[in-house]
Amino acid sequence: MTSFPILKTAAVAQYPASRLTAFRNQTLRFIDGTEQRYRGSASPLRRWKITLKQLDEGEVRAMEKFFASNSGRFGSFAFTDPWDGTVYPTCSLESDDLDVTIAAEMNGSLALTIVENRK
Repeated sequence: MTSFPILKTAAVAQYPASRLTAFRNQTLRFIDGTEQRYRGSASPLRRWKITLKQLDEGEVRAMEKFFASNSGRFGSFAFTDPWDGTVYPTCSLESDDLDVTIAAEMNGSLALTIVENRK
């Protein structure tokens, strides 16, 4: 299994980055007005929005190669949470599109959203 690339600074992400933890709860409302709630999955769904800026050519190439090797959101990889260092072994990209911007030498940028997969 592949892992998400690490920048030359040994970081996985840069600021600003965001992390979302969401539960998939369902509510059934009955005709008499009562409700029944249940959880759609045993654990929360985790999602990270990673924006990378001021990347050099090697880092941009590594990200493009990683994206291509995963075939966009088709592939699965391990991702290390930048907040607490927890490794999530089955994650994927949320999109099949990668928008890379090269503003100048040593100044590439891109944004990715990573989603934890259900086993």
